Amino acid sequence: MDQMKQALAAFCWRGQPIYAGPYGHGHINETYAVACDSGRMYILQKINRTVFQHPAELMENVAAVTEFLSRQTEDPRGCLRLVPTKDGRRFWIDSRSDYWRAFPFITDSLCLQAAESEEDFRQSGVAFGSFQKQLSAFPAATLHEAIPNFHNTVDRYAKFHAALDVDPLDRAKDCQPEIQFYLDREKEAGCIVDKLASGELPLRVTHNDTKLNNVMLDYETRQALCIIDLDTIMPGSALYDYGDSIRFGAATAAEDEQDLDKMSLSLQLFRTYTDGFLSACGDSLTEKEIEMLPTGAKMMTLECGLRFLTDHLNGDTYFRISRENHNLDRARTQMRLVADMEEKMPQMRQIIEEVRA
Repeated sequence: MDQMKQALAAFCWRGQPIYAGPYGHGHINETYAVACDSGRMYILQKINRTVFQHPAELMENVAAVTEFLSRQTEDPRGCLRLVPTKDGRRFWIDSRSDYWRAFPFITDSLCLQAAESEEDFRQSGVAFGSFQKQLSAFPAATLHEAIPNFHNTVDRYAKFHAALDVDPLDRAKDCQPEIQFYLDREKEAGCIVDKLASGELPLRVTHNDTKLNNVMLDYETRQALCIIDLDTIMPGSALYDYGDSIRFGAATAAEDEQDLDKMSLSLQLFRTYTDGFLSACGDSLTEKEIEMLPTGAKMMTLECGLRFLTDHLNGDTYFRISRENHNLDRARTQMRLVADMEEKMPQMRQIIEEVRA
């Protein structure tokens, strides 16, 4: 592959590359492992320009954040570090206008697709809490929006209403209870974005893809090392990352489970993640942020379900589906989870206080 050979020749490796092959389980960027004759290992990636249409801005974000993080830790495994090109840049552009970047391989590490214990989930909280603490002084407003209005719930509701108005496949008549559930909660849509706009909540660096497989753990101790996959880094609220971690990780069923009786919020997992997250955040969060953590969990669940329902109405144009009404099923699981969070909100708030004590 000419592109690969050119890319291998473009970066400042320690040693000469002797192997390059596909690596990992990612579905967006092309990812390769590179081995050098010095024994050093690297990750080489070609950025997906269909998904990320402004790769230069994306790489400005990644470079700024990784350079800032590298000044917060002496551990070479404590954050991603970009490998420079031979002309001193943080990425390389090939003859087809594709963008490539490289990182040193994080040695003696483990990346899990799903938690194998509660402690694994707690370490995910530690990782994202540390991420917030280390970046608490970073000027978040200087970052580009990788995906404009990604967690602007007010804008998500506007798109929902547009889908209802058009209803291209005449699906709205068959999901009136689901539509009404989300309409009944529209008045809450601005509870985070409005406070960001007023300054009541501080603007933070947010990761926006807080799955466990974006956390690197030490192979021996299974302690959190660092966060990877920084493509969706952008300005936002710490409540976004915390909330989406709870939505996905503390749920008792899969996102597309059809038996809704299986879906609820595990208060034990909520406590586990929150303990790891707040212990690592230290004093970097404000009182208002801590107070609103349970609200963040509910709002990210509400927003995600609304996106699923909007996509169902629009004809499944965004999220991949593998069966009829797949996105509607997803919207329903998030409804059940939101309703359960509403019932358990007093316990969630109590857990926050107990973890802080």
